[in-house]
Amino acid sequence: MASSSSSKAVLLLTLCLISAAAAERTVGSFQCSARATCHALVDYSPTNDTTYSGIKALFGVKKLYSLLGANNLPTSTPPNTTVAAKQKIRVPFPCLCSSNSTSGVSNKVPVYTVKKGDVGLDDIARQTFSGLVTYQEIADHNNMSNPNLIQVGQRLWIPLPCSCDEVNETKVVHYGHLVESGSSVAGIAERFGTTEETLLKLNGMANASSLQADQVLDVPLKACSSSVRTDSLDSPLLVPNGTYVLTAYQCVKCNCDSANNWVLQCEASQLKSTNWSTCPSTQCSDSSSFSIVNTTSSTTCGSGTTCAYAGFNKTTIYTAQVPQPICPASNNTNAASKMVLHAWSWSFLFISIHLVLLLVFFL
Repeated sequence: MASSSSSKAVLLLTLCLISAAAAERTVGSFQCSARATCHALVDYSPTNDTTYSGIKALFGVKKLYSLLGANNLPTSTPPNTTVAAKQKIRVPFPCLCSSNSTSGVSNKVPVYTVKKGDVGLDDIARQTFSGLVTYQEIADHNNMSNPNLIQVGQRLWIPLPCSCDEVNETKVVHYGHLVESGSSVAGIAERFGTTEETLLKLNGMANASSLQADQVLDVPLKACSSSVRTDSLDSPLLVPNGTYVLTAYQCVKCNCDSANNWVLQCEASQLKSTNWSTCPSTQCSDSSSFSIVNTTSSTTCGSGTTCAYAGFNKTTIYTAQVPQPICPASNNTNAASKMVLHAWSWSFLFISIHLVLLLVFFL
């Protein structure tokens, strides 16, 4: 009997330690310095196979296109497409930095309805939401004194970690990155275009060795610059590298690609508007051929104008003609050829001098 009791005590202690380790692993350090709202991203790694439609419903994402855009998937992707277990999917959500808290959390979403079979808050936190939050955080934000007392049909706010703060005096999209086993702070910094120092400071880490697998790391994603006006309904339009968004009531698609000099590229989406019977014009002039994304160029290297998306209101889509640096490919080729020729000339001269010196030495 004593041996049995001892075994049970060891098992209970082991389970408590595992639970504590999991909780420690997922605690984020998403700090907020002022009251603000913004858009944020977080990784989700489902325990079991699911679908994009299932993820959309679980996290309360309003539009499937928002989920597809965050993962740079085609707009034609079927909602019932399978997402394999442990596959990482970026989930977009609204973030709130309140005046009475130093940490940001998702703005009253997602809301989870307790199902039959849910053991407790810890089970919901680690299994259903892949450890993005701890059971203590769920309990605190839902004013629950006992995290094990849940009822089928009960609705729970799941407070995802986030922030709206600027980083290094620049507006960014804060991304809750699930750290993979074998990752390093330096590697993550290089992958997402930031610095090791920034990641350590942002996440309150004393040194790089404290990084843990499955940790939700606050990674600031640089956004493409745009011509969106401050009075636009989608201002500020922050689109990070490798993602796209649908805006202007779904009439305009804007994507960010660092290969395009970090300038937001927008075009008519060809999708049905969610507010207008017909999408307004996206032209920059009376010419029907000069609308957003189109560029007019001259033969002079370095000159040109592009028609850029500049925002929208309830009746209109704004556009703006902005300078666009253009250099014909032929000029670039010629310049490269000249550089190669110049380098070859110096090499030839260097070799010739050495040959002459060798001849002098042997003669």
